[in-house]
Amino acid sequence: MALVYSDKAILAPMVRFGTLPFRLLALRCGADIVYSEEIIDFKMISCTRVENKVLGTVDFAMSDGHCVFRTCEEERNRVVFQMGTSCAARALQIAKLVENDVAGIDINMGCPKPFSLTGGMGAALLSKPEQVREILSTLVKGVKVPITCKIRLLPTLEETISFVKMVESTGVAAIALHGRYKHQRSSTACHVDLIKAVVESTSLPVIANGGSRQISRYDDIEKFRKATGAASVMVARAAMHNPSVFRKEGFLPWDAVSLEYFQLSARYQPAFANAKYGLAAGVCVSILQEPFGEKLLAARTYEEVAEAMGWTEQYDVIEKELARKEVELQSSRFGQPLVVGDPGRKYEQLRAQPEISEEGTMEMHITFKLDNYRNKPTPKSVLLEWARRNSKKQPVFVTTERSKDRTYKSVCTVSGQGYSSTFWERSKRFAEHAASLVCIDVLGIEERRWNESEPAAPDQNGSSS
Repeated sequence: MALVYSDKAILAPMVRFGTLPFRLLALRCGADIVYSEEIIDFKMISCTRVENKVLGTVDFAMSDGHCVFRTCEEERNRVVFQMGTSCAARALQIAKLVENDVAGIDINMGCPKPFSLTGGMGAALLSKPEQVREILSTLVKGVKVPITCKIRLLPTLEETISFVKMVESTGVAAIALHGRYKHQRSSTACHVDLIKAVVESTSLPVIANGGSRQISRYDDIEKFRKATGAASVMVARAAMHNPSVFRKEGFLPWDAVSLEYFQLSARYQPAFANAKYGLAAGVCVSILQEPFGEKLLAARTYEEVAEAMGWTEQYDVIEKELARKEVELQSSRFGQPLVVGDPGRKYEQLRAQPEISEEGTMEMHITFKLDNYRNKPTPKSVLLEWARRNSKKQPVFVTTERSKDRTYKSVCTVSGQGYSSTFWERSKRFAEHAASLVCIDVLGIEERRWNESEPAAPDQNGSSS
């Protein structure tokens, strides 16, 4: 069923905010349609569509594994992929790549940032109507999902109306209009009267945008729609600070919203910097002065965010589930049934015996389970203490991050020999513990606290235990 753009409350495209977790949160809070952040066509050209079995997502990833766009079945019929482009041929190439996984495609013609302008994209297209006509006509004819574009006001009302009529002639499904000029920012009041005039001049569904200064709760979305006469309303800043602005029943408490956003982020693994930005600059911005605000700002991993916010229990549940899926996937790759290790050893493994990699590293398929070490020394602590007591040099950990899904694998070197798990962990700390487990198993080190009266050595050479 084709996406309909009338009587809808829509999440606007927002840089760093428009990732999968934030889009899903907005949908769960009541948004009808969600736009991705603007994604430049050149970034997508080298991408390959990959089904991520662990996360349950469809990823469009570059050759180096970096995920440019991630989506999932939950938003499939309500997500619009927004593209930055200045070329009809490139736009069609990218549109064909994503059309089976999104509900619509939008061309950004309103971004006033220098990056877009110098690339001939965004608001630069407002002065190039024939180029716009070619891009939109090519997409409408070549893609099966609805095509839209998002613009700003041109210098005069007449020019704006003329541009909109040209857009209408291409056969697009709708047009989003930000009620400010290219040089104006959010501190300037939205020109509601000009949006209304444009609405009255076209038969296209117009999505009114730019009214966040007037929108502080759900009822205000409808007030803004009536004031502009628009078919639908697109919300940016008001949603950024609390996506539950889309809830007809009223706002959810900030702690409930922020926790769900964090859980979605931990579950769907966007770039950590974006996830943290969504918390610190968005849904948690009002509590940064609280005691845990400083810890949130200092956090460098999802795990540290969980510790700062008191969400460790919820985070561990997600980590455990992702680890389980990864183990199942790895098990199917090896063509062997999952073998659970000796319960006294407190880890899972797929290979009974270690194998030597081409680099000479001793490898086993072992994953670290945090729940198994709540009341006992962690593998890394045990290994460090063993090395100290046996006058060995302290183990050295070298950890690698896999960019496509932001997972980690560590090599632990003891007495010149490297040890590693073939399992990719969800955090650097877990990867180091998994490598320690391999070393402990191969060397036959007993997992215990050496002397209850003498605590085990602190975790060094990396993240804490």
